[in-house]
Amino acid sequence: MKSPSSFLRNLILATAFGLPATCAAQATRTWVSGVGDDINPCSRTAPCKTFAGAISKTARGGEINVIDAGGYGAVTITKSITIDGTGSMASILGSLTNGILINIPTSADDAGIVRIRGLAINGAGGGLSGIKIVSATKIAIENTLIDGFTVDGVTIGAANAQVYISSTTIRNCSGAAINVAAAGSQAAINDVRLVYDGVALATNAGGSVVSFRNNVFFGNKKDGEIASTASLK
Repeated sequence: MKSPSSFLRNLILATAFGLPATCAAQATRTWVSGVGDDINPCSRTAPCKTFAGAISKTARGGEINVIDAGGYGAVTITKSITIDGTGSMASILGSLTNGILINIPTSADDAGIVRIRGLAINGAGGGLSGIKIVSATKIAIENTLIDGFTVDGVTIGAANAQVYISSTTIRNCSGAAINVAAAGSQAAINDVRLVYDGVALATNAGGSVVSFRNNVFFGNKKDGEIASTASLK
């Protein structure tokens, strides 16, 4: 049996020679909790505190799950990932910033797939966009509430992105609830409520809405322009 001093000596040597450490490995599934800590490995029994803390410890294509109710902070997504807060009252406060910024360089991650589920994203009347997509390929936003942003609820600024939005409410945003803003970008919108926004739906620069089913838009300042602004099918 090795003595404690021998163990420490071996650990120091391993670190000095760059040998792999188990704690540095990224996990396919990580966890956050309102009572977690970002110095933790983000495991189920030692969860992180924020999405930003967990994302660096989650492997590309992996998933961040939420254990309990809490505010988990604005986050920038730079790789394919799922963030799932289903059933936990998971929230993001995006005051004076974007709630979620998605910017995945294609050279680093050809898939560029992001899934957002079960979150409440609150701009508190002063946030920028609830979800801003700068670069990505396929994005799914499901069972999410976006409220109180000064730009858009969802800004699709990634060229040729395909964005699916389902069972989601977007309200009280000064700009568009959903802005399909980039050339070649497409949105499929199903069972979504767009209420009390500046514009329910906007398309620009060759973006299009390829499917619009079973949705409600109500109380927006420019509801009357929705048919001429977007191609609804």
